[in-house]
Amino acid sequence: MPPTNPPITITNPFIPPGSLILATGANGLIASHVVDQFLSAGYLVRGTVRSASRCSYLSSLFAARHGPGRFELFEVPDKTAPGAWDEAMRGVSGIAHTIGMVDFDVPDADAAAEEELRWQVRFLEAAARQETVRAVAWNSTAWAAWTPNAVRKVTLTVESWNEEAVQLARDKTVDSASKGLAGFMAAKTILEKRIWEWVNETKPRFAFNAVLLNAVLGECLDPVNQGFPSSAGMVHNVWKNRNVDVLNMVPPQWFVDCRDAGRLHVALLGTSPVVDRERIFGFGHRYSWFRVAEILKELYPEHANKMAKVKDLGWDQTEVPNQRGAELLARMGQHSGWRTLEESIAENGRSFPELVD
Repeated sequence: MPPTNPPITITNPFIPPGSLILATGANGLIASHVVDQFLSAGYLVRGTVRSASRCSYLSSLFAARHGPGRFELFEVPDKTAPGAWDEAMRGVSGIAHTIGMVDFDVPDADAAAEEELRWQVRFLEAAARQETVRAVAWNSTAWAAWTPNAVRKVTLTVESWNEEAVQLARDKTVDSASKGLAGFMAAKTILEKRIWEWVNETKPRFAFNAVLLNAVLGECLDPVNQGFPSSAGMVHNVWKNRNVDVLNMVPPQWFVDCRDAGRLHVALLGTSPVVDRERIFGFGHRYSWFRVAEILKELYPEHANKMAKVKDLGWDQTEVPNQRGAELLARMGQHSGWRTLEESIAENGRSFPELVD
C-alpha cells in the first residue's frame, strides 16, 4: 500500500529552513528519522553520536538522501561529562533531544531518575547558555503517563502521570520479578516531573516541550548499519520467529510511525505559532503484536508459516490526547493524520534484509 508521505511545507516558520538543528543520538531509530525529516524540510542538522568512526555511515546515508554538506556528524563520547554539550550546541537554533535512559532493569527508580536528572539538567543548562537556541523538544516516554493494560478503560490527559508505576516501584513488599517494568516506568515518570520543575523554576528563554512517544514502528533507514533497533526490531522478530516469549508478554497499546515521530519534532521546532510548555503525545494508532503478525502474513502469505505465532492479547481501550500531535502534523501538510499501522508495518517489512534486492 502506498504510504501517506506528503512533502513537508512550512509557512511562516518559527525557526526557518536553512537553520542549524541539533539532533542527539542520531544513529538511533527515532533520531535518524528526526534527522531525515529536518533535512527533508530544508534544515541543516548536526547529529551527535558517541563514536563518530563507528557511525560514519550516517554521513553517507544522509548525503545520498538529501545531498552533501547538510548533515554534520558530531561526537559526544560521554553525555554525562560536565561541559560535554557546549560545543555541540554552538550556533544551533533548535534542539531535538531523543537520548536518555534505555536500561529496562531499574531496581531503584528514584536513584536512577536522580542520576539521569543530573546530566539532563546540565544539557538544558548548556542550551540556556547558547543565545541562538530558540526551542528544545525533549523526549520522555508514553510510559511516564500510564502503564498499558488492555483490560482497563482509561482516559489519559496531558496531565496524566504514571503514579501507579511509581507506587509499585517503591513498594518494598513486592519482589522485583513481580514489578516487571515498573522500575523503568517509574524512573521515567519521576525524571520528566523533575525536568518540568526545572523548566518552571528557571524559565529558560527557549520554547520547551516534552514529546511522549509510545512504541515506534516503521522503516529502518539503514538496516545494514543500524540493524533493526528498538521496537521496530520486534517486527523483524515476528518475521524471523524469534524472541516470541517477549512478543507474547507485551500488552496491546499505542504506537507511532517513526516518520511521524520525526515530523513531530520538525513541527515543534520549526512551525508557528510557537508551541511552548506542552506535553505532546506521540500516539498514532493502537497496535498489538498479534495484529502486526496478521499484517505481515497478509503482506507475505508465502512466508506466513515461518513467522512467529503470537498470542491474541486483546486490544487497547485507552483514550489518548493525540489530537494536538495530529494538528502539528497538519501544519506541515500532513492533513490525513497519523500514519496507520498497516502503512508502518509495510514499510518496516520492505526494509528487511531478506527482502532487499
